[in-house]
Amino acid sequence: MKKQAVKEWIERGKHDLEVAKILLAEEEYSDVVVFHVHQAVEKYLKGFLIYKGLDLKKIHDIELLLTEAMNFDDEFQKYLDFGRKLTAFYYEERYPPGPIAFYPKEEIGDIMEVAEEIIDKLKEGTES
Repeated sequence: MKKQAVKEWIERGKHDLEVAKILLAEEEYSDVVVFHVHQAVEKYLKGFLIYKGLDLKKIHDIELLLTEAMNFDDEFQKYLDFGRKLTAFYYEERYPPGPIAFYPKEEIGDIMEVAEEIIDKLKEGTES
């Protein structure tokens, strides 16, 4: 069952990352791109943590999930600031009040690059 849950989290994360890339290529809805990048990182992190034997936490805080991942690999520490920012983007874009933000393509590209670095590391940590 644990193996199936890990697989499902990773597959959902993969879908979010692919949707973010499609939207980024279309240069539309930069707020939604950032949302899907957040979701991808969150889902890969949850899959990784379940794989490592932790109980699922129903949270959206990437920094906190990365802190949990540091129990298994200290290298995740270098992503804590990114996790904090990505979580802030998530809440800014997900919930009103306030206007919908626009993120320049270059900024989203930078966000995507770091997110993919984290995801690659998480995938390495779930390979049997």
